[in-house]
Amino acid sequence: MHPYRMQQLIKERGKEEVINVRHRTSIYQTIDRLHRDNAIAIQGKKKNEGKPDLVVYEITDLGRNAAYAWIREMISTPAQEFLEFPAAVSFLALLTPEEVVSLFKKRVSALENTFARLEDQYQTESSMGLPRLFLLESEYQQALFSAEIAWLQSVIADIQTGKLKWSMEELREIARRFDHGFE
Repeated sequence: MHPYRMQQLIKERGKEEVINVRHRTSIYQTIDRLHRDNAIAIQGKKKNEGKPDLVVYEITDLGRNAAYAWIREMISTPAQEFLEFPAAVSFLALLTPEEVVSLFKKRVSALENTFARLEDQYQTESSMGLPRLFLLESEYQQALFSAEIAWLQSVIADIQTGKLKWSMEELREIARRFDHGFE
């Protein structure tokens, strides 16, 4: 199929939650790279009235083997993924506890909305008879959202009860103690 149809199909199947297809240009760049690497080949061209012909691609044996190798690797071996959120969490001390609570509550609300949308989509697809095999990535995402929401709520509660607290004065004192320890 051609790249535009790939993007449509990914969205129609609700897979844009696990495959970033927001920008069609990224699909075309990926297609160009796959073609350059001989993972896909041009199957043919379709006339597209008043527009450039649509190039239709098919996977090659090299591409199929690479895809299977990638799938096996990703499923069997945890990879160090450098996500932005944990990086931002490592700098929470730069914000006030009150601001962290406010920001975490905002994140919880956004995650709950996404979780609800995923749950609705899952229920719809499941009720249509789509086998669980094709819903596993949705289950996985829901589990991650659920765990993150629970963790955020526990940190919010700890800040609100004073179990977790910090101030600039405390942070400066900690920095002085550790600074002297490294001389």
